[in-house]
Amino acid sequence: METQTNITKPRTNVGYFFLCLGVLVTLITSVVSFLNLVFETLNKHFPDVLNASYEYGYSTYQYEGIRTALATLIIVFPVFLVVSYFWNKFSQMELGRLDEMFKKWVVYIILFLSSLVVIGDLVTLVRYFISGEITSRFIYKVLTVLVVALLVGFRYGYTLKEQPAFSSKKLGLVLGGVGIILVVGAICYSFSILGSPAEQRQLRLDDRSIQDLQTIQYQVINFWQQKEKLPATLGELSDPFSGWSLPVEPEFEKGKTYEYSVKGPLQFELCATFSQPMPKGWREFSYGGGMPYPMYDKAVSSSYPYPGPGGGTNESWSHDVGRTCFIRTIDKDMYPPYPKPLR
Repeated sequence: METQTNITKPRTNVGYFFLCLGVLVTLITSVVSFLNLVFETLNKHFPDVLNASYEYGYSTYQYEGIRTALATLIIVFPVFLVVSYFWNKFSQMELGRLDEMFKKWVVYIILFLSSLVVIGDLVTLVRYFISGEITSRFIYKVLTVLVVALLVGFRYGYTLKEQPAFSSKKLGLVLGGVGIILVVGAICYSFSILGSPAEQRQLRLDDRSIQDLQTIQYQVINFWQQKEKLPATLGELSDPFSGWSLPVEPEFEKGKTYEYSVKGPLQFELCATFSQPMPKGWREFSYGGGMPYPMYDKAVSSSYPYPGPGGGTNESWSHDVGRTCFIRTIDKDMYPPYPKPLR
C-alpha cells in the first residue's frame, strides 16, 4: 500500500531575492537622480537673482550637480528597467511563501523610501516658497515631484492588490513607457542647458586659457614692478630660480599659442584663440542659495565686470569665438615699482 502525502513546503529563490533587492536600489537611485537632474537644470534655466550674482566666464563647478545626476540616471535607469522586467516575470509565476514575503517587503520599502524622498523635496520647496520664491521654476519643481510620487505610488501600490496578470502587465508597460518618456525628456532638457560634451570641453579649454592669460598678466606686471620696463617677449618672464614657467596653450598641437606684444611704455597686449563665446548671466551660489562656490573658483569669476555704468572695477576678459586680444595699461599708482635694495 502506497501512501501519498501532499506537503506544502515554503520554497524560496535566491535569484528572486536579489532581483527584489536590485529593483529597490535602482528605483530609489533613479528617482533621486531624476529629481536632482530636473531641479539642477531648472536652477540653471531660471536662476533666482536673490541667490545669484551676475558673472562673466565659465565655472566648471556650477554644472557638477547636473553632470553627477545625469551620469547616474543614464546608467542606473536602464539597469532598473532590465531588473524590473525579470522581477515582473518572476512575480507572475507561482511564488513560495518566502518569495511572497520578499515581494511585499520590497514594495512597502519602495513606497516608504519614495515617500520620504518626495516629502523631503516638498518640504524644501515649501521652505523656499515661504522665503519668497514664487517663480516658474518653483511650479515646475512641484509638478515634477507630484508626477513622480503618483507614478511610483500607483505602479507599486497596484501590485499589492490581487489583480489579473494581464492587467498588471499592461499597467506596468504603460507606466514604464511614461517613466521612459519623462527620463528621456529630462536628459534632453539637461543637455540643452549643459551643452554637448564637445561644447563642455571647449568651454573648459577656453576657461583654462583665460586663467593662463591672467597668470601671464600678473607676471608681466610683476616684471615691470621689478625692472620698470615691460618684457620684450614672453620668454623673458621665465624664472628658473622661482620655478615659474610660461603657461602652455592647451591646444598648442593644433597651432594655438598665447600672443604678447608691447604697445607702449606701460601698455601691452595679450591674445588667444577661443572656441566658444564667453558665457554671461546670473549664477546661483549653490542649489537654492546658501554656501558659495569654492573660494578660488569664485575669485576667478569675480575678475569679470558686472553690467551697468562704468562696467565694474575689474578688467574684462569677455570674448567671442576666434582670436581675441586684450589691451592692458599698467596703473603706476596701483602697481608702483618695488623699492630698490640699499647698497
